Amino acid sequence: MDAPPPGRRRPTARHLAELIGDAISPALSAKGFAGREVVSFWAGFVGERLARRSRPLKIDWPKRRPGAEGEAAEPAVLVVLVESAFAPELQHMAPVLLARINAHLGWAAVGRLALRQGPVDADRPAPRPAAPPPTPAMREAAAAAAAPIVEPALRDAVTRLGVAVARRRQPR
Repeated sequence: MDAPPPGRRRPTARHLAELIGDAISPALSAKGFAGREVVSFWAGFVGERLARRSRPLKIDWPKRRPGAEGEAAEPAVLVVLVESAFAPELQHMAPVLLARINAHLGWAAVGRLALRQGPVDADRPAPRPAAPPPTPAMREAAAAAAAPIVEPALRDAVTRLGVAVARRRQPR
């Protein structure tokens, strides 16, 4: 493989999370989020079950008094939309949740949780219908396409990928 000419670097693959930050930062900052960490890692903070039933809405930062330059800043309030049946559980885990968020951010940024009850799934898109099961012809075509691959594990993976792609292309 040839080396790139002097002064030019090869392009490297980057995670989508690295690229999307610039696109969503204005929307998040309008809601008080300094970064996307709280929104991005919400499922990690509360767990998958609660993440499906809640979401962070905004962070309310306290107003600074004029001339209060040397004083420690008051912690912010994290406003969370949660479905009513899950509000007691989220309220019960509030101290743990705040500790997780502050540990992730590296400072005591959030001091209190404010829960707003309401439907969380209202603005989420409906789940896609399940793809129909693969036909024997799909399996045979995928196996034939992967047949030249010598490594058995890779050949099996490519075959499964081919079947999955064929299933998604099938009309529902």
